[in-house]
Amino acid sequence: MSKKEVFHSTVGQLVEFLKTLPQDLPVLTSGYENGFENFYPLSIIKVKHEPGNMYYEGEFQVAEVGDVGTFDAVVIRRVVRDELVEGI
Repeated sequence: MSKKEVFHSTVGQLVEFLKTLPQDLPVLTSGYENGFENFYPLSIIKVKHEPGNMYYEGEFQVAEVGDVGTFDAVVIRRVVRDELVEGI
């Protein structure tokens, strides 16, 4: 499987697309089951491709020490609001 078949977007493509949009437009990510959420600051994480995972497990997983075939990726993690209000 080629990189083009696995990844839908690169940083360069995303930057070029974002340049075409109004700069004050909000950016959101998918919610847990439906709707949309804010996201945490972007981060680079070492991941591995696991295309055989069930859809709810995600096609990419955080790599562990000793995993082979890992690579760095920019990850946009959604805010989990229960974590923000825990203990209130």
